[in-house]
Amino acid sequence: MKLLYANDRRGEYPPSVYADTCTALDRQPALKGETRADVAVVGGGYTGLSAALHLARVGRDVVLVDAHRVGFGASGRNGGQIGSGQRQEVDWLESRFGRDTARRLWVLAEDAKALVRSLAGEADVPIRDGVAHACRSAAEVDHAAWMAAHLAAHYDYDKVQPLDRDGMVAQLGSKAYAGGDVDWGAGHVQPLNLALGMARLAMAAGVRIHEGTHVHRIEHGTATSKSRVLCDTGRIVCDHVILAGNGYQGRLDGRVAARVMPINNYIVATEPLDRDFPEILPRNIAAADTKFVVNYWRLDDDRRLIFGGGETVRYRFPKDIAALVRPHLLSVYPQLRHVRITHAWGGTLAITMNRMPHFARPAPNCLSAGGYSGHGVALATLAGKLMADAVAGQSDGFDAMAAIPSRPFPGGSMLRSPLLVAGMAWYGLRDRLGF
Repeated sequence: MKLLYANDRRGEYPPSVYADTCTALDRQPALKGETRADVAVVGGGYTGLSAALHLARVGRDVVLVDAHRVGFGASGRNGGQIGSGQRQEVDWLESRFGRDTARRLWVLAEDAKALVRSLAGEADVPIRDGVAHACRSAAEVDHAAWMAAHLAAHYDYDKVQPLDRDGMVAQLGSKAYAGGDVDWGAGHVQPLNLALGMARLAMAAGVRIHEGTHVHRIEHGTATSKSRVLCDTGRIVCDHVILAGNGYQGRLDGRVAARVMPINNYIVATEPLDRDFPEILPRNIAAADTKFVVNYWRLDDDRRLIFGGGETVRYRFPKDIAALVRPHLLSVYPQLRHVRITHAWGGTLAITMNRMPHFARPAPNCLSAGGYSGHGVALATLAGKLMADAVAGQSDGFDAMAAIPSRPFPGGSMLRSPLLVAGMAWYGLRDRLGF
């Protein structure tokens, strides 16, 4: 549980531009004493909020607890991109599982985007269309064009527009890339507002939310006994437990911890660019590149450039996050070398060995989903709904995701970090050399 308190003030959102511009939610009281519920949800990000909301809407009595605030973790700190598909592309999925499975996973991912758009609409949170994928080599550009044609021919998806170098320059205002594509069916959003909007919808549906409530241990029930979620200030007695802590979940379940690894990522926001840089994202799309340690960026409604880049696997964030991210930003936009950075923050997401989400049943009355590997705005929201469906006895979607093999990290949850440090150092070198 070190990550819960290693880098942030307890119960306070990080110093992000999102926290400064969000539609704030009143702090919800900590759990006191014993309470009973049909379902206990551990974690107040997209996964947990979606699960709680969908369970409440079918009549379940739900208690959701979070050690800090709803949207405190990756859900309130991320780049805000609502991507198409799974974290791995369909040709990767086809090569390992066949086209039928790949298409089923694609359809689920399309459902995920539609679900986010629906919930954002209910919560009055705007979504902007378009995400560019910026390629660094001619081979990557060729693959992007092939993928666009493949999706149109075999997945009935014709919203990806291939771009050559000049086309990418026109979309991004950067000469750093060889080309790529724009997915006009993808989008971007203010991520903390999305989480807080989902929390409001959940409370309106009857979900009891308790913030500042740290779960230490879970005693799983059986077919004839209740589960007990043991917190620092009380406990929940319930029929079902949903684990939705992702990178902040710690070792509440050892088998999940061995397969879902926390990793830290960093974002900065510039001062408003006003009209000084009209070439930067003129159509207000978001973008991400093909580096192993991905750069990703978008403009907010005040024309601040929100730019993410750089990762660490240590518990502690670096002291100067802006200094870590600035070189990545300037590699894309050297014209911003004199622009002031007003906000810099870190956050913890979670990855898996194969970068596909990990869905599991840690116990007969317990479901878990996480490890979205940087592709979580849509998939985490869908994961919550799939777990809610599974609790209600409709587990087809959950089972389709759980069927994807998920290997533990070498050394399990104890040795995974030093091994990943070595791996990231190698891939970071490849990024710097342009491989």
